Amino acid sequence: MAAQGEQLRPVTQRRPRIGPRLSQVNINVWRLLVFVLLIVLWWLVAVLAGQNFFPTPWQTAVAAVQVIGDGSVPRATLDSLGVFLSGFLLSAAFAIPFGLLMGGVRVFGATIEGYVNALSAMPRVAFIPLVIVFLGLGFEAKTFIVFIGAVMPILINTYYGVLNSDGELIEMARSAGASDTQIFRKIMLPGALPYITAGLRVGASLALINTVVAELYTAVNGLGGLLSVYGNSFRMAPYFVVVCVLAVIGVFIMQSLKLLERRMERWRYRSGDSV
Repeated sequence: MAAQGEQLRPVTQRRPRIGPRLSQVNINVWRLLVFVLLIVLWWLVAVLAGQNFFPTPWQTAVAAVQVIGDGSVPRATLDSLGVFLSGFLLSAAFAIPFGLLMGGVRVFGATIEGYVNALSAMPRVAFIPLVIVFLGLGFEAKTFIVFIGAVMPILINTYYGVLNSDGELIEMARSAGASDTQIFRKIMLPGALPYITAGLRVGASLALINTVVAELYTAVNGLGGLLSVYGNSFRMAPYFVVVCVLAVIGVFIMQSLKLLERRMERWRYRSGDSV
């Protein structure tokens, strides 16, 4: 029992914390340690499997100097980035407005949701022969293969992001006299942003994978073409250089999308405050 006149303080519940706080740990040191551990594991696997089948990190570094110096990897990287960006940006430009339309017009979304899910479940590789028949083996075919690989996760995430808008906030806005357009622009769209950025991340990773697939199935060029050439000739050190380049591109793309997500989060909270 508290004494008379003593002010009672509210008890705040804290989340259980496991391990040190992120602010107390230099995350870059941990990343460096993990990188060194991966290099050591890579070297051990190369020693155990045989360096003819699995090159060591040093052999890969020497091969990187060679293939970057002769210009083959830089040219292939530019070709692959052109295909990736064209297909990914096209898929985002189509999927985000279409997903917003599906979520904003509930009758329309409920009508075609099943068809969208069916297309999402189909393997994209099954469409490649048809793409080659209609679009050939050039840049257009590769761009469309990347498009069909990235469009579905962006569309579905956008759609469900709009559907999962805060119902209570929408009812409060309606009772305050807000129009449907204002509700969509000030509540539903900002609420869908985390889903949209998550869809963009998944779509970007699938777009990069489909870029390599497109280059393997169509005209053999770009990084996918180098993978085919080096793999068929058992030049494993240059092969691993291309794999590492693809990994670096993937990390750069994900970090760029994280930066975009932070900027969109600021706009989201500004929009929410102006409701």
